[in-house]
Amino acid sequence: MKVKIDTKEKFHVITVEEKELPANMTEELNEMLLLYMNEEIKNVVLKLGSIESIDEGTAKDIARIQQNFYENNCSFVICELQKPVENFLDDMDLLELLNVVPTESEAWDIVQMEEIEREML
Repeated sequence: MKVKIDTKEKFHVITVEEKELPANMTEELNEMLLLYMNEEIKNVVLKLGSIESIDEGTAKDIARIQQNFYENNCSFVICELQKPVENFLDDMDLLELLNVVPTESEAWDIVQMEEIEREML
């Protein structure tokens, strides 16, 4: 799977550079993302702007991965979803479970707000 990783002060931006996320990429994506929970910078922004279609199993795995991040006090935000992918996730009743924002800038804001919340608690 082709990805671009950009590390910022409080999070990693992982840009998936594929047009599809089929089931055979699920395990690779899962392993790659979950490794970040063991890093010093644990928060992830997942950019899916180039993704035109996503497999049902992969979509469910992304929701599960996000839950793992939040259970471990880490942020996981998805941004730049194309409308067909967003509609697919909505039809699967997953969109409401995911932390999805339109832009990378908004994803940064969410991560920073969640970091402040964790520091206060």
